[in-house]
This record gives sequence, C-alpha cells and structure tokens, in this order.
Amino acid sequence: MKKGLLLILGTAFIASMCFTSCKKDYTCTCTYTDAAMGGPDVYPLNKQKKKDAKSACDVFNAAASALNGSCVLK
Repeated sequence: MKKGLLLILGTAFIASMCFTSCKKDYTCTCTYTDAAMGGPDVYPLNKQKKKDAKSACDVFNAAASALNGSCVLK
C-alpha cells in the first residue's frame, strides 16, 4: 500500500515538473569599443525562458553593433 502511494505521488511530482516552464532571471550586458559610449550597459531580463531572453538580447546586440558594440546574455 505504501509503495503504491509513493509511486503515485512520485509520478505526479515528476509529471508536474515536466509541464512547468523554467523561467529565470537573465541579464544582457552590452559593451562598446568607443570609450565615449561609457561603461557596459546592463539590461535585466527577469523571469524569462532562455530562448526568449536570448531573442531579446539579440535585439539589443543588433542596436549595439551599429555603435561598434556587442551584447552577451548572462
């Protein structure tokens, strides 16, 4: 009886973990080769999936590349 209950509870826990998305806090850090642009810009990307944070950071990177800079997701 106990083994059956533990099996059901364990299966339910694992199933619930499979259906939840893993959202974390990321930052997109942009640096520039021109010193006049100042220090690195840091953009917080809170509670996002990694692929969504990467897409957002890619947008920042496109803008930064026009100013001789680059952005990295951390």
